[in-house]
Amino acid sequence: MRVRLVQHGIFTELEHPSAALTPPEDGFYWIDANVEDLMQLQPLFHLHELAVEDCLSEEEQRPKLEVYDHGQYFIVINSIRFDDEEIFLRALNIFLGEHYIITVTRQKLNELRTIKPVLLREKVHRPDRFLYHLVDLVVDNYFVVADRIEIRIEKLEEDILMHTRKSHLTEIIGLRSEILWLKKVLGPQKELIATLNRRELQLIDDQLQKYFSDIYENAVKIAETFDTYRDLMSNLREAYQSSLANRANEIMRVFTAITTIFMPLTVIIGIYGMNFDYIPETHLKYGYYIVLCVMVLVGGGMFYVFRKKDWL
Repeated sequence: MRVRLVQHGIFTELEHPSAALTPPEDGFYWIDANVEDLMQLQPLFHLHELAVEDCLSEEEQRPKLEVYDHGQYFIVINSIRFDDEEIFLRALNIFLGEHYIITVTRQKLNELRTIKPVLLREKVHRPDRFLYHLVDLVVDNYFVVADRIEIRIEKLEEDILMHTRKSHLTEIIGLRSEILWLKKVLGPQKELIATLNRRELQLIDDQLQKYFSDIYENAVKIAETFDTYRDLMSNLREAYQSSLANRANEIMRVFTAITTIFMPLTVIIGIYGMNFDYIPETHLKYGYYIVLCVMVLVGGGMFYVFRKKDWL
């Protein structure tokens, strides 16, 4: 757990969270904690037991905003990570007070690292502005993940068109399931940002609240983007099935052409393989070589015609 006094984007480290109980003359306190620190923080800041229970729960939490007594908000928003195989959502729990903000996570999130230069650049000195920049970073990271998913979809499509494999179907089903699951999560997150944008909240400045509309527009764009990806995955599955069908047709065409080439050869062999006592050509000195040459010419001629027509 780290306790910081933030004054116009400049950090001052404090030794104990109790130092954040008294409102500072300027700035606010930022306490970056993990779930194990809640037992120490709960009695100090009167954190609501239901909010603490949500933080400690290992079940996936729905993005939400809860307003509790003592002038305190509890906000849950999901951070996203994509490792080219699976999408991970990590809950970012936020307690917002008049002079402090507490962030609680199970794992260290990239947004909590990248927000530091933002605070310094924007000279942030209020907890509600900290909340705005943090939510903005979380939502922007969805665009980064969306771009990586788009690249993977394009690569998968190229692989399917070039060299279709059975493993592609597993990839399509897996990625489509991830996208559908993420779509369900984006709905509540979009509602949360809409609440921050429209609802009258005492701890969020009215002027700042308007900036949340920009974040809400980005959240809508993200939801629409993943709607598009869902449709692309359906098209990709159809392309996979069409590619398999075309490949099967190609194989059947080759087999058909080979069979067609051997049909006249089989007729010739059948004729001269009959067990009659008198077949004129069988008594020719070079009959065997003549028949063999005819078979080669017929087979070679048919092969040439098929190649010219691009049937082989």
